[in-house]
Amino acid sequence: MNPLQVVNVKVKVGICGFARSQDTIFTNLRLLEVQTTFYKPMKRSTAETWRQRAPEEFEFTVKAWQLITHEPRSPTYRKAGIEIAENEVDTYGFFRPTENVFKAWSVTNEIREALDAKLVVFQAPASFKETEENITNMRGFFHGIENDRKGIRMVWEQRGPWDRKTIDQLCDELELIHSVDPFAEAPVTTGLAYFRLHGSPPGKRMYRYTYTDDDLKRLSEHCMNTGSPEVYVLFNNETMYDDALRFIKRI
Repeated sequence: MNPLQVVNVKVKVGICGFARSQDTIFTNLRLLEVQTTFYKPMKRSTAETWRQRAPEEFEFTVKAWQLITHEPRSPTYRKAGIEIAENEVDTYGFFRPTENVFKAWSVTNEIREALDAKLVVFQAPASFKETEENITNMRGFFHGIENDRKGIRMVWEQRGPWDRKTIDQLCDELELIHSVDPFAEAPVTTGLAYFRLHGSPPGKRMYRYTYTDDDLKRLSEHCMNTGSPEVYVLFNNETMYDDALRFIKRI
């Protein structure tokens, strides 16, 4: 299965996490965004095994560890069983350019390297507001990992409301790809587009939502009209695997 072409746009379709067995996914898809790295990264040897088992043309992208993007009060820390000492709470998350955050990046990057992934996704929570402190943190973090960025593209998904001009300026300065749900908004960046689909066309049931045929038609139009020569489409809802296969057949 080769990357799909839609009116001179290369569209790569995948899912977020192993919603089916590895054999099933490696046989029927060619793209997976690894979610384990966000909660609690696996061992490098595990990542190497995944890379060896996957077809040569299969592509992994990696979601950055939450210790970089989310503060310790996030429920996702509890879900992962991660406990942070009270005196270190302010040294994690929100892209703070601290020793602990840079260590979390090193772990993420080690797994990325083992998977031969070329894209890393940084998903910021809604609580990551547009403030001078947070903007300064982002600059400090991304400038601080410049030596690790050769051959890697960084994707930023901001869940909370930020001014699009600010997003545009930061993406330009820090060389980030603006990830969006195309049903909600268009990306501010050009070039490669990275769509994350949470089953949430406005007003719907979020992750429990199954995309309709009309939704998938609109999605194909978003891919063609984004102005990007290459579009990554990552489904992240409960029926992600089935929706991804349906979308592949449609385009």
